[in-house]
Amino acid sequence: MLAGVLAAPALARARPGCRGTVYLTIDTGWSREAEQIAAILRRREVRATLFVADEPTWRGDRSLEEGWAPFWRARAAEGHAFASHTWRHWYFRGDPAPGQVRYAARDGSGQEVLDGAALCAELRRPMERLRQWVPEARVLPLWRAPGGITTPNALTLAAACGLHHQGWTANGFWGDELDSARYPNTALARRAIERTRDGEVVVMHWGIRSRRDPFAHVLEEVIAGLQARGLCFETLPPEGIA
Repeated sequence: MLAGVLAAPALARARPGCRGTVYLTIDTGWSREAEQIAAILRRREVRATLFVADEPTWRGDRSLEEGWAPFWRARAAEGHAFASHTWRHWYFRGDPAPGQVRYAARDGSGQEVLDGAALCAELRRPMERLRQWVPEARVLPLWRAPGGITTPNALTLAAACGLHHQGWTANGFWGDELDSARYPNTALARRAIERTRDGEVVVMHWGIRSRRDPFAHVLEEVIAGLQARGLCFETLPPEGIA
């Protein structure tokens, strides 16, 4: 995940009464803890920016199939913002020629060379599906590459179709993808509460298949700890955080 780390958090403009701002972003992931996480966000009155891709889920379907429409409608009604995490959740693997980027499945099951039009279509497709279900959803002109891995051409081609890439900040990786035997929730929660700073862009997921003790079990503790420090949560601005 460290490929998407930004050099340093931008200074945030906190709301009155806040001593700083945290930008929570959630990538699609395995989605097993999706309802649990959504309930925590409601209780703590946290709005996040949701980066959406059509990924396999624990239910045996995919996250942008019709069965997930009620979930996304509910998140839009709660005031969360949305952005693209690509449609297929493949990885960018190099720039074979000017105006081209190599796009490959992580498991080696396929790859393509995309030009600008094809890349724009890949990035726009999840948001087009979302808007079919939730026309009023707040969609930001942002995208995030799977794994945070970009190439110069991917960034340039995406910018040409009006989309800015959004990574996360160094202390914004809370570790929900890590092995829970080596990185137990108690340690991750303590580190997140202690190290998250004003202007941090945080990345997490609606669930990670490989983590045996889901980070969602301590998410409310982390959010409450940060709120106790005077940090408030906001959705990303349309221009993103540099």
